[in-house]
Amino acid sequence: MATADQLGELPDGYESHIGDSRQYMRDVILGVNDGLVSTFLLVAVVVGGGLDSTEVLLIGVAGALAGMISMSIGEYLATKAQDQVFDAEIALEKIHLRDHRQHERDQLFHMLGDMGLEGENLETVVGIIDSNDEAMLNMHAALEFGVVDGERRSPYTAAIAAGLLFLVGALPSVVPFAIWDITTTGLLVAAVLAGVGLFFVGAIKTLHTKKSWSISGLENLALGLAAGVLSFFVGRGFELLIT
Repeated sequence: MATADQLGELPDGYESHIGDSRQYMRDVILGVNDGLVSTFLLVAVVVGGGLDSTEVLLIGVAGALAGMISMSIGEYLATKAQDQVFDAEIALEKIHLRDHRQHERDQLFHMLGDMGLEGENLETVVGIIDSNDEAMLNMHAALEFGVVDGERRSPYTAAIAAGLLFLVGALPSVVPFAIWDITTTGLLVAAVLAGVGLFFVGAIKTLHTKKSWSISGLENLALGLAAGVLSFFVGRGFELLIT
């Protein structure tokens, strides 16, 4: 895939794509948002359950560390497994191209036809691609099972991004209980900090999605805080039930 440098100076008014970070946007959004939401829900439910600030702090720290490790391991294993599936598919595709070339050519003909090519143009494009083994493999990989080398994710990068960003997202809900002894005060501060974080995450992703930053931010904030209120009352109900 050609880079901006290889293509030379961009035309005036040309808006560049996200680039190499695009495939990691899921890890960025999921990691920090999950840290914000799940940790706030955790401290909200235990505050509602009547625990003191030290106990809430311990539970919050434990939840933050557990979430960070779980996110890292989960992303590493999931991304690695996906990568291995892609490798197996590509290996099988090489066999298909070697032993069943005409069938693969027919497949390419239909896939490109579904994309809008037709007639002589379709025949010409298929013939050009079929004349080069690497082009044929790459085209089938992209169209048949969605593998593009530039979009493949590193398991290590995905794991580090998801884990560290989960921890960053968890901090606003944990730190207040290390400062304030009154749990309701700590929870209120945590709600404000987590709310700001949720709005910011919802808004910042629109730099790439090109949607309304205010609507996206408010949506993320509303969902997170509604879940926090529910968690608090679940904890309060549990406290009333056992006392």
